[in-house]
Amino acid sequence: QVQLVESGGGLVQPGGSLRLSCAASGFTSSSYVMSWYRQAPGKERELVATITRAGGGNTNYADSVKGRFTISRDNAKNTVFLQMNSLKPEDTAVYYCNTRPAIVKWGQGTQVTVSS
Repeated sequence: QVQLVESGGGLVQPGGSLRLSCAASGFTSSSYVMSWYRQAPGKERELVATITRAGGGNTNYADSVKGRFTISRDNAKNTVFLQMNSLKPEDTAVYYCNTRPAIVKWGQGTQVTVSS
């Protein structure tokens, strides 16, 4: 069964850090460009970060997170990560991972709330 399961979200104070994980099953994520997306209440889902296929290693980030977020992958674990540092209240959203373009059924996402 093709599936994406996100985890690692939570409540954090501004300036804090979180590390999100995305476990893929039923397909080999290293064969795909993988991305993290997020959706804040009342807003469209937006692209946050992208990593190329295994062996490429190139990454791209939305301007709003550049220098604060880092996307990476562990091919042996079929998992993609998003390290988020210097979090801001505007980073509050449900975070999802998927291929790019998104061809896998969306997972449940993981809630990130940045608040004091």
